[in-house]
Amino acid sequence: MNHRNKNKFVKQIFIIFLCLFLCSAPVTGSPVRENLDFETDAAMRLNEPIQSNEIQGWPTGPVVGAQGAILIEAETGTILYAKNIHEKLYPASTTKILTSLVAYENCDDLNEMVEFSHNAVFSIEKGSSNMGMDPGQSITMEQCLHGILIMSANEVCNAVAEHVSGSIDAFVKKMNEKAKELGCLNSNFVTTNGLQDPDHYTTAYDLAQIGRAFFANEMLARISGIRYEVMEPTATQPDTIELYTHNELTKGTYDCEGYIGGKTGYTSMAHQTLVTCAQRDGMKLICVVMKEDSPMQFTDTVALFDYGFQNFKKCRVSDYESNYTVSRSDFFESGSQFFGNQEAIMSIDPNGYIILPSTISFEDADSEISFSDTDSSSDTVAEITYSYQGISIGSARVKLPENNHDIYDFDSPALQAETPVQEENVIFVNIIKIILIVVGVLILFVFLIILRSVLKEYHFTIRKRKRNKIKFRAKRDDTKRFRKDRIKRSRKKERRNRKGKRDLHF
Repeated sequence: MNHRNKNKFVKQIFIIFLCLFLCSAPVTGSPVRENLDFETDAAMRLNEPIQSNEIQGWPTGPVVGAQGAILIEAETGTILYAKNIHEKLYPASTTKILTSLVAYENCDDLNEMVEFSHNAVFSIEKGSSNMGMDPGQSITMEQCLHGILIMSANEVCNAVAEHVSGSIDAFVKKMNEKAKELGCLNSNFVTTNGLQDPDHYTTAYDLAQIGRAFFANEMLARISGIRYEVMEPTATQPDTIELYTHNELTKGTYDCEGYIGGKTGYTSMAHQTLVTCAQRDGMKLICVVMKEDSPMQFTDTVALFDYGFQNFKKCRVSDYESNYTVSRSDFFESGSQFFGNQEAIMSIDPNGYIILPSTISFEDADSEISFSDTDSSSDTVAEITYSYQGISIGSARVKLPENNHDIYDFDSPALQAETPVQEENVIFVNIIKIILIVVGVLILFVFLIILRSVLKEYHFTIRKRKRNKIKFRAKRDDTKRFRKDRIKRSRKKERRNRKGKRDLHF
């Protein structure tokens, strides 16, 4: 082999090894970022962009060291804070909120006894989190849920899976089905407990969706907030077992106002993970941090809760919205109430809320109405969805008033001719309107009487004045005539007197 061919061969070998290296490296969005030292990895996570901070007019959220983090409002699902929320990461023991949710929903009685098989106990990693159960022992399903959520017991997850579905694999299938039902987009669950597996991954967004269902369950939420309890021995379980949490928020080490509960998780590949819930002033928030280092998973969570409660508020749509309200007119009155139906034809559901950032007002939100195609038994006719800068912030249903299905029943089949039914003539009377009409007529009648009296008095006064004026003029004319006649008589008398004197003189 000459020198040129030798160099060409070396280059080809180099290219082949380079291709193999690139193919084996993790692709974007994969659940691992390997071969980085602790400080470099932590610095890279800290400098990752926060997508919610890039939204114009949105409150600026805190910088956290988690690789993936999300803060949502539990009722509406509004995303308040987002950092790599769709990146695939290892969930570790936060997997157990899904495990306990599936177990609870597939259990008929929480007092059912769950027996521990050899496989359930010994299939977990040696030294991993457990509560010391032995094969053949059994405890109730409720005690299992306490063991899973407080002690994070891995063998209990397996025993519950076998009890509910017959096998761990069958239960894991239920977990994945439930995850899709809850709206998870990029998750794949392989184990019941979150022990490390390269194919077992989820995202901050998906864990938040699971968290919404988990914390909506009052019993599970309550158990996840228990610091410590003792499981007493029974005939089927002879030991006194102390259950204590690893969650420093539940212990109260960090002050988190309104804290409800949560679940921790850790493996060397997943780092620290945490799913928690808190409520203040009627607004419930769920926080998820993934791939963080202790104790920042707790401090970051507290910072995110403070950010959410201080910069967002829960607004009832019906208190603000006026564009989609349709009031009842007299034409549409149903007469279904004795005093007349005063309800609106359509109204906004008072249970509809949106989450508004402190930086905007209700009028700044965009709204869109979509009409429902549900069956006639539903009272929802439309739904109004609200968004800001393309971010969903909640919705509200437009509903018919209760009991209006009988009033506006356009889908009932016509009566058959062969089964005639004698119909009663029913007349609905609105008493209030009748009373108002009668009162109005009486008022008008009294007004007319008063008006007539005033006009009559006015005309009488005018006529009296005219008569008095005529009498005055007549009297005046008589006086003038009398004076004239007296003057004439006086003058005649005077002339006669002068004539008499002349005659007497002559």
